[in-house]
Amino acid sequence: MKLKNYMEDVVFYFLPTVLKDIDGICKCEDCVNDIAALTLNKLKPHYVSSEKGEIYTRLEEMYTQFRVDVIAAIMESIQQVSKNPRHKSV
Repeated sequence: MKLKNYMEDVVFYFLPTVLKDIDGICKCEDCVNDIAALTLNKLKPHYVSSEKGEIYTRLEEMYTQFRVDVIAAIMESIQQVSKNPRHKSV
């Protein structure tokens, strides 16, 4: 297994669910990637280099506070990107 920031998987797991429930925001690829990047910069990285490390990180994911922190960071990033999208308006 290669070294990876497991938070990427977590953010991309929760992001579609959060975006689905919010109307009136752009969901183009550029905006979604900007939201993900901002979110990842707000959260502490969780690097894993083995399956054992990945399993440990998945267990941590189950804690409610962990989910709340990730979703709160996603919501902040959505607000930021919605106010200043990088793409041109259509």
